[in-house]
Amino acid sequence: MSGTSTTPTIVSHDMDTRSHHPDGTPKHMGFFTDTSICIGCKACEVACKEWNQVPEDGLNWTGESYDNTSSLGANTWRHVAFVEQTRPLQAADPQGNDGLRWLMASDVCKHCAHAACLDVCPTGALTRTEFGTVVVQSDVCNGCGYCVPACPFGVIDKREEDGRVWKCTLCYDRLRGDMEPACAQACPTKSIQFGEIGELMRLASERVETLHARGVAQAQLYGHDRDNGVGGFGAFFLLLDEPEVYGLPPDPVVTTRDLGRMWGVAAAAALSMVAGLGAAMLRHRS
Repeated sequence: MSGTSTTPTIVSHDMDTRSHHPDGTPKHMGFFTDTSICIGCKACEVACKEWNQVPEDGLNWTGESYDNTSSLGANTWRHVAFVEQTRPLQAADPQGNDGLRWLMASDVCKHCAHAACLDVCPTGALTRTEFGTVVVQSDVCNGCGYCVPACPFGVIDKREEDGRVWKCTLCYDRLRGDMEPACAQACPTKSIQFGEIGELMRLASERVETLHARGVAQAQLYGHDRDNGVGGFGAFFLLLDEPEVYGLPPDPVVTTRDLGRMWGVAAAAALSMVAGLGAAMLRHRS
């Protein structure tokens, strides 16, 4: 048909989802979540629960649109947010009404390059895998909970039934077998895309350019910058509004950033106190 645009509705999703190179060495794998094509079906939530045997997380009516879980948690490793916004209609409205739009986004652990949860874990239960992802070894976790406040995104949470912490593993067991994570495989629109980080970054940049060309000026990437406060995400996003609208921190910073300096100050203070006590004892003897 003449005049029909040849620009695809979404970018190509012909991704290589194998987690290993031909020689068997692991790749740096991750997620790119394109919220512009999320339809809020929650297939990702269901697939995650079924594969990882995550317990039921409540079927309560929260009053937050169609969101019945509200946030990520020990029993919610994927969380689909429904953000309702009032926006002026594109066409003239004779009654002067505004339009309503939903911003839907499937949130998940960010698998930070510099993960504070790893820094504070005393048992080594939190570890980085050969694929660059961060997982909790449930058989090593002692339930201390230090990682819970350390996460700048509020991802890690304790499970009341056993006291241990749980979160997304990016389906580590599936990655070892060159399988796509359950949530990405179940996503009907490929809003959740899985692949090698470098390839996902290229795909994400192309998608933002496409949306900008179509007049979606607010389309932006979140977590793609390797120089951000957590060294970049292993699971980054394309958003259609500011991060705060989705309940995400605009400038996340690893919470252990100043830990070394704080320990240095504490050590200096302790040495000063010891020196002061020593001087006082010498004066007392004299």
